[in-house]
Amino acid sequence: MLSTRGIYHDGWKAASVTPATPDGWGEFATQRWELFDTKNDPSECHDLADKHPDKLQELVALWWSEAGKYNALPLESRSAIDILNTPRPQLSKPRDQYVYYPDCAEVPESAAVNVRNRSYGIAADVTIDTKEAGGVLFAHGCRFGGHALYIKDGKLKYDYNYVGMEDQYVESDKPIPTGDVRLSASFEKDDSKEMPTTGTLSLYFNKEKVGEGKIKTQPGKFSLAGEGLNIGRDGGEPVTTDYPGDAPWPFTGGTIHKVIVNVSGEPFADREKEVAAAFARD
Repeated sequence: MLSTRGIYHDGWKAASVTPATPDGWGEFATQRWELFDTKNDPSECHDLADKHPDKLQELVALWWSEAGKYNALPLESRSAIDILNTPRPQLSKPRDQYVYYPDCAEVPESAAVNVRNRSYGIAADVTIDTKEAGGVLFAHGCRFGGHALYIKDGKLKYDYNYVGMEDQYVESDKPIPTGDVRLSASFEKDDSKEMPTTGTLSLYFNKEKVGEGKIKTQPGKFSLAGEGLNIGRDGGEPVTTDYPGDAPWPFTGGTIHKVIVNVSGEPFADREKEVAAAFARD
């Protein structure tokens, strides 16, 4: 795993010496190998690479031959950070705004909006029927990293789970209103070029700011496989254990009409409402 290589043949074993993550991928042609006589040293305590260089080169050459035979080549030599941060080909062109709806299948992270190392905003257009409304509005990722916008105990809450090590919570300073409302979280990154990206996360009821906090964001993907983006629930492993209720922590007590994720860095603008207001003035 993570570029570890080895081969066994006629009682001899050769194994590459692989650096720890995130430097597990490296210069494979110059990587050092160890050699073990497994018949006389089954616990592989004694490296015989210096004593039997010819045998070691024989096994290394055999490894390359078998790798080619079984289609293991070419080898990925980029670092883990480079791999995770390199954009993959997309079926559609990247855009500044993504709209998601409830009662749909989970969106895989490879196809979902990319918020890594940039400013972003999440806005949920909802109708709140009761003060007891609660549950997940938006969730992206899992307990090993992700972020979520949800309602608990009458308050709007946001959690950015940093690589499964730290939950960074921001909570509204007042209860959510009933009726039609836009509940949003907006992240404005700092000017610093250092990693991880840091900035200010603000919560809003419509255009009224109701909460603020400093957070740091995950430079790589939230998950290598599975655990995508959900609206109105959180499938699989939850981003946070703070959700109200039980799995999949569905939103209740109202209706989610849509959730808009904006990565342009600009404030949200509801063009339909702006046009309607302009005509109303005329």
